[in-house]
Parts: sequence; structure tokens; C-alpha cells
Amino acid sequence: MASLFTKIINGEIPSYKIAEDDNFLAFLDINPNAIGHTLCIPKIEVDKVMDLDEETYMGLMAFSRKVGKAIEASIDCKRVGMTIIGLEVPHVHVHLIPLNKMGDATFQHKITLTEEEFTSIAEKIKSKL
Repeated sequence: MASLFTKIINGEIPSYKIAEDDNFLAFLDINPNAIGHTLCIPKIEVDKVMDLDEETYMGLMAFSRKVGKAIEASIDCKRVGMTIIGLEVPHVHVHLIPLNKMGDATFQHKITLTEEEFTSIAEKIKSKL
């Protein structure tokens, strides 16, 4: 059965896309820790990051860096944090989270955004790519 993220890749579930190429996709997290919280995923469905082949792993890190720099250039924050946990969806994903305080990285405090806010944030980040 396809993961939630594979359904996003296939266009079966809508998302607020930030960046995409042949191998990777970045989109806003719909349950964000902070404004600009973005997920970067490989288009191949692999559950665990350590199970990625080296080329895909390195490609995901380079893609995530590019997206992270765009987030940093467009969202007011002290830095962009990166974490890979992977327990919530069985598809490798990198969280890029704009950080202003440690609590922004804990996944215990979420923010709520409107569709218009998500769209505006996605466009703002895309403009810096």
C-alpha cells in the first residue's frame, strides 16, 4: 500500500509544494512546528533513511540543503534545523524547521495556519530557490 507521501508525489493528495525534481519533493508540513516547516522526501518509497542507497541519501541531503537555504532566506528565524525521525510516516523524510527557540524542534508544540497562509509561505520560500 502506498504511503501518504507516495500519494502526495502521485498527486492523489494535495500539498503546498516548495521544490521538486526527478528524484525529490519538498512541501510544507501541514501540522507544522513553526512557520515554514518543510518536509523533503525521496520519490522512491523507502521506510528508513539508513536503507537508502548512498546516491539517494546524498541527493536527499543536497536537495534538503538547497531548500533549507531558501527557507532561511525567506522566513524570519535564527536558523533552520534538520531532523530525520520517520516514525509517523513509513517513508523517509527530512524535517526542515525554522527555529527561534528549542521548543520549535520538539514536535510538542504545533501551530495552525490557514490555507492562505500556507500558500503565501510556500510562494515566499519558492521565490528564494
